Amino acid sequence: MRPPLRIGAIYDFRNTAGSGMDTPSFYAAIVDQVAMLDGLGLDLCWFTEHHFLDDGYLPSWIPVAGALAARTKRVRFSSDICLLPFSHPIRLAEDLAVLDNLSNGRIEIGVGMGYAPHEFRGFGVPLPRRVSLTEEGIEVLRRCFTGERFSFQGKRYAFQDVVIKPGYVQPGGPPLWIAAMSEQGALRAARHDSNLLPQGPRAWVLDPWRAALTATGRNPDTYRIGIIRSCLVTDDPGRDWGRVSEAEKHRTQVYRSFTGGTGNGGVAGNTDAIRIPQSWVVGDVDHCVAELAAFVREYGITDLVTWAVPPGMRPDETTPSLERLVRDVAPRLKKAVDG
Repeated sequence: MRPPLRIGAIYDFRNTAGSGMDTPSFYAAIVDQVAMLDGLGLDLCWFTEHHFLDDGYLPSWIPVAGALAARTKRVRFSSDICLLPFSHPIRLAEDLAVLDNLSNGRIEIGVGMGYAPHEFRGFGVPLPRRVSLTEEGIEVLRRCFTGERFSFQGKRYAFQDVVIKPGYVQPGGPPLWIAAMSEQGALRAARHDSNLLPQGPRAWVLDPWRAALTATGRNPDTYRIGIIRSCLVTDDPGRDWGRVSEAEKHRTQVYRSFTGGTGNGGVAGNTDAIRIPQSWVVGDVDHCVAELAAFVREYGITDLVTWAVPPGMRPDETTPSLERLVRDVAPRLKKAVDG
């Protein structure tokens, strides 16, 4: 049975000069925004991670999740993604155990191996090690999540007689997600029995993951598939889209700088039909429901999140759209998809 649809917002805390806010005020405004959306029924709050960027891109999502856990009651927190080569897996597992208890079982974890050369240089981690660090990091996290004492010997990590305390609230630990931008990533997610965060062509990420699960007797329809597909709910796109569009240009430029100009950043107007679409949906409630419902059905999406505060914008500028997304779009979208 397909898991029910969940709707959320994702934050990267990028505070450019365009916001006109100092960083402490910007952070405080986001915390207030998430608390408000939690009261309206927001399902998910995701965080993303990058390092050493002038716009203050969030480098450490664990403290933010802890702060928000104290201000909320129902929303679930996760990452898209936590860059596993830069996190010691035992330390990460302990942090997640603390968050799981602080939030009373509202923590999940999405991991990936990263790709930006400047980050690996900054951490002193050779880029070619990212695959082995990620593979072993996932294996260690899985063993930590069992709550049992274990030892581990790998190429990158070796641990003896480890058990994570405090224990996790959620049996089996926080639900695990793995990002995939290629067939190898998709097969990694299947091998580790993980939910999927797909980016790229469907034939590279969704189809191999589903085929690998099916080949080993598992039903892909019982797993979750999550993606960032942003939504601006507005009755006047001509008035409201321009500010968001300018902010998204900054996002795209930064991502392209990581990859030598090949990243698309999910900007509206991207017509690359090969990739799973991540362009913005812009329009009134009826339009957003129709567009997102078709997208969810076509790709089997179970977890759909929107960029909450595009870089350079203030939280108060995006609050009206987010309120309408949670209050007006989400219930109709869930009814259309889940029945």
